[in-house]
Amino acid sequence: MLRAFLDKLYLSCGYIAAAFMLGIALTIIAQMVARLRGVTLDATEAAGMCLAASTFFGLAHTFRAGSHVRINLIVDRLPQGLRRPVELFNCLLGTVVVGYLAWHVGELALQSHAFNDVSPGLLAMPFWIPQAGVTVGIAVLAIAFVDELVWLLQGGLPRYEAPDEIALDKPVA
Repeated sequence: MLRAFLDKLYLSCGYIAAAFMLGIALTIIAQMVARLRGVTLDATEAAGMCLAASTFFGLAHTFRAGSHVRINLIVDRLPQGLRRPVELFNCLLGTVVVGYLAWHVGELALQSHAFNDVSPGLLAMPFWIPQAGVTVGIAVLAIAFVDELVWLLQGGLPRYEAPDEIALDKPVA
């Protein structure tokens, strides 16, 4: 039951990231159309905020799909007996770093809300709105790291590394 929930959470974050990518396209198109009509529309900030949301919401999904860039120059050359401890260490380190980042970005969003901090452009959007999206995306990535760490500690093989034939040829649902 928890496995199904987590898989749906990661997939949902992937869809949310895709929706924000569509938001980038729509804001840029709106800005182009407005310019053709002689109207000033500054969509740069909105596109940038959609980019931040898309990037961070997509992290957990791409991590679980094995689509993150992993450089295995060292791990692939280790003896079998050392690979598992190194994978565990890497996953533990990722969990700590991403958890730390999620905590502090969340604090930043709360601070921006408390101080009513807004963007300096024409849109003047409150900063806490995109920061909240970034916080949620990073928090879900932290959950994915904990999920993977628990899996590895239970003796499983790394699920975040897709075989090349899967990563290159077939989309992961």
